[in-house]
Amino acid sequence: MGARYAVSLPDYHALRAWSVRDLPAFWSGMWEYFGVESPTPYAVALKDLKMPGAQWFDGAQVNYVQHLLRHVEAGDRAKVPAIIFRNERLQGEGRSREIGWTELAQRVAAVAAALHEMGVRRGDRVAAYLPNIPEAVIAFLGCASLGAIWSQCAPDMGIATVRDRFKQIEPKVLIACDGTVYGGKLADRRELIASLLPTLPSVEMLVLVPYLEEASGTPAGLPDLGEWRGQITLWPDCVGFAGARAPEWVPFDHPLWIVYSSGTTGLPKPIVHGHGGVMLEMLKLHAFHLDLGPSAETGDRFHWYSSSGWVMWNLQISALLLGTTICLYDGHPSFPAADTLWHFVDDVGATFLGAGAAYYTGCMKAGVEPRKVIDTSKLKGLGSTGSPLPPEAYRWSYEQVRENIWWGVISGGTDIASAFLGGTPELPTVPGEMQGVCLGVDVQAWNEAGQPVIDAVGELVVVQPMPSMPLRFWNDIGNRRYLDSYFDMFPGIWRHGDWLRITPGGGAVIYGRSDATLNRHGHRMGTSELYSAVEAAPEVLDSLVVDIEYLGRASFMSLFVVLQSGQQLDDALVGELRRRIRDGVSPRFLPDEIVQIAEIPRTLTGKKQELPVKKLLLGKPLAEVVNKDACANPEALDWFVDFARQREAAAGRQETHA
Repeated sequence: MGARYAVSLPDYHALRAWSVRDLPAFWSGMWEYFGVESPTPYAVALKDLKMPGAQWFDGAQVNYVQHLLRHVEAGDRAKVPAIIFRNERLQGEGRSREIGWTELAQRVAAVAAALHEMGVRRGDRVAAYLPNIPEAVIAFLGCASLGAIWSQCAPDMGIATVRDRFKQIEPKVLIACDGTVYGGKLADRRELIASLLPTLPSVEMLVLVPYLEEASGTPAGLPDLGEWRGQITLWPDCVGFAGARAPEWVPFDHPLWIVYSSGTTGLPKPIVHGHGGVMLEMLKLHAFHLDLGPSAETGDRFHWYSSSGWVMWNLQISALLLGTTICLYDGHPSFPAADTLWHFVDDVGATFLGAGAAYYTGCMKAGVEPRKVIDTSKLKGLGSTGSPLPPEAYRWSYEQVRENIWWGVISGGTDIASAFLGGTPELPTVPGEMQGVCLGVDVQAWNEAGQPVIDAVGELVVVQPMPSMPLRFWNDIGNRRYLDSYFDMFPGIWRHGDWLRITPGGGAVIYGRSDATLNRHGHRMGTSELYSAVEAAPEVLDSLVVDIEYLGRASFMSLFVVLQSGQQLDDALVGELRRRIRDGVSPRFLPDEIVQIAEIPRTLTGKKQELPVKKLLLGKPLAEVVNKDACANPEALDWFVDFARQREAAAGRQETHA
């Protein structure tokens, strides 16, 4: 690329610096490098640098599915599968289901034709309530092939959560499974679907995927659907449809899918991403930051453990754009044993395993030793995201997986369907750090005055546009929610809401959400370092810290801990936790109290609900603080409501006595 643009690019840091110095040239280079096709030429790669509103590849026509399915005819693709799938039911029997590239193309074309027959056209929304199964991949590709807009929720989400998302986008078709398998249990979802459909009057057709029937032999019939008068068809009729439709060319910025913010307050934000932006960002991310390639050439088989409702599902599926085999697992990663996912990785021959940071720390806690039970020599890399990965996890991997295995740690978000920060095998690995800022991403850490800082914690900002930034939020009048979400602090500059430190060597550390920052006597710190110190204690399973700042009063920091079964928070353990914080973090960040609780409240994507807990402890009503349907364990929030009430009553008694 250096020769093509007459620039000297001796190493990664030089390449990244050039990539943001000349965004149009870099992204034109990505277009050419990955052989993106368009029946019409684009005028310029980037017409306007403003945010929001940047115009990418004006005049070009693309289709995510068209680019993906080019691999059907390429080279030796017939010798490698496109998808390898396994679920809990099959895990015990050691069976694996494979779909080849030609079969994938045929099924996608059939589903596209079936959806077209149902009346689905360009711009219509197709909603899905499906687990992490091949049917979800095929349905998504069939939908996108038509230029229709895909949107998915995982089947562990409750009816109110699904309704709040889908009702906003008014889907024409709902594709849903009759049930799921997770943690050794079958969960029937037919009653939920029957209750959901009358709340979605725009849905004209239900496509029922008989997943429960496959798992248990239960017939896939539905109960009474009440006032809903749409039609029902079964998935086998769609995938076996006699017709076939090729992907349609759409403008570069045509909507591809709608994903959702976590919805911790108010209705979840429906985030719209485009075909071209997602395609280019994902190609770049997989090739340069996850070190993947076409399976027929590199042998790569990619697995990132994810719920189908997390944007990491979208990321995993997008590895198909490179011609990489994707390995899907549907079920609990640690059932029936803590090393279940590692056996899956071994059985399918995965060369890259990705998961949330909490999965690896859970393996550490459970004493999982992969190198003793599987052949870890095939694994060339591990990936992590979702929350900061502590240095201890790196050390565990070198001891228990493989010495000096490469970590592709990334940090991005649902908002951009990509990563701001990532890795490359060319750079050294520093435990606790991401290797650097991603190519083509102008990320900086800014202080409160809006000035970039190095080796100091600041707000994560993006000062130039990315192709995969949201086109808009669905039905967002005047772009108000969009502007308020990202451009409220620094107009024209994307503020993501994370604390970031960029090291002098170019590495990066995320310290947690900037709105959950600990501020002790003017010294600021994210929560991740404290969690790392506390959760390293063998007695501690999980923890949450909040710093309550009262107007006119000193701040008060509470640390809540979940302990291993049989453990109690006695004086000795309190002393040990305080020692770990004092020695591992700083005496400035010793909590004012440590409280044992049963569980930490988390979102459906597994994030600790620090800010909602903080607001509850400040006396805010629960209904104003959080949408409980967006919580994985809403009863955990009820505990904090009672805790706040008791504390307020005690404070009132003290003031009265005084």
